[in-house]
Amino acid sequence: MHDDNHQEDGHQDEWSLETLAIRAGHQRTFEQEHSEPIFPTSSFVYESAAEAARKFGGQEPGNVYSRFTNPTVHTFERRLAALEVGERCVATSSGMSAILSTALALLSAGDEIVASRSLFGSTVSLFDKYLGKFGITTRYVELSNAAAWEAAITPKTRLLFAETPSNPLSEIADIPALAALAKRHDALLAIDNCFLTPALQQPLALGADLVIHSATKYLDGQGRAIGGAVVGSHALLEEVFGVVRTCGPCLSPFNAWIFTKGLETLSLRMKAHCENALILARWLDAHPAVNRVFYSGLEDHPQHALAKQQQKGFGAVLGFEVKGGQEGAWQVIDATRMLSITGNLGDVKTTITHPATTTHGRLSDDQKAAAGIAPGLIRVAVGLESQEDIQRDLARGLDALAAS
Repeated sequence: MHDDNHQEDGHQDEWSLETLAIRAGHQRTFEQEHSEPIFPTSSFVYESAAEAARKFGGQEPGNVYSRFTNPTVHTFERRLAALEVGERCVATSSGMSAILSTALALLSAGDEIVASRSLFGSTVSLFDKYLGKFGITTRYVELSNAAAWEAAITPKTRLLFAETPSNPLSEIADIPALAALAKRHDALLAIDNCFLTPALQQPLALGADLVIHSATKYLDGQGRAIGGAVVGSHALLEEVFGVVRTCGPCLSPFNAWIFTKGLETLSLRMKAHCENALILARWLDAHPAVNRVFYSGLEDHPQHALAKQQQKGFGAVLGFEVKGGQEGAWQVIDATRMLSITGNLGDVKTTITHPATTTHGRLSDDQKAAAGIAPGLIRVAVGLESQEDIQRDLARGLDALAAS
């Protein structure tokens, strides 16, 4: 077990992220398997009633029930915690359930959240419609406006929440500054890191208290499964674990195994995604049908320097606004033959969507305007196909739009 158990014996600092992504978290069974096994079982058997009592009561470590203790899920949790430089990870059934579990664990009626306006539409709905129903208030501010964050905080603020880069405008939050602000006001900072992953950004190392993931995205990398995760300190994650244990938004062993195997190629994939995205962003920026490109890897992005400072790459998601509003955007999308028209991202296959009517479609017109979701905005999550093929597919609609 010398190479797969180092995260448990305190020596994981010896290894690079690329190595941890391949080897961390796996505790070999008596079968001495090389690849991580799947344990598709609902329950576990004990040698005696006394052993069962000790494990159910927490006096002895071991598996109890796969809703909250499953070896395959634990492997994924240990590996992701190692990559995010966190003490502990709790896996969940989806990225949204990771956010919900965090809120249920750490917030109470009367508490307040300060969040970026540039959030995934379902996150806004969760905060406003469902957490709001139970007396938790959310205030939204411009992601990059430090003064706005500070002005929105009250004595009841318990959580600051941000996605960085934002979806789909690629705005960047100054994570160390937000972390310092949260600490001054006795609040927690949670960063949704699913766009960059720990291969490109480690929010905990920058001062955040919690990292949220939709493992569905780049941690898997091939669009195969739904899952989520929360990473942070033992103390905070014990509360999140309690929610998963009691309320049941747990990750299946099979999906956990898929994510664990996805992590093995994470660094290679993210590097290739970033290279493809930057080439495409520059090509789009020069196209006459494109009014503006939103990608922090472009030198004229207002937070390009900040992105370079706290990220190892700029990610693969970019937005661009085309001529002709929604009609023009739909024309470009419908002209594609190879790109996948879908709201998902994080796949080796390039995906394209119209945020105003899909991912952010449930927001009001005022909320869309505040978040910068214009009718002519298109989001592309750049995959790993040939760059020439991606450009040729987009050019069908863009060239026709430019000529109209």
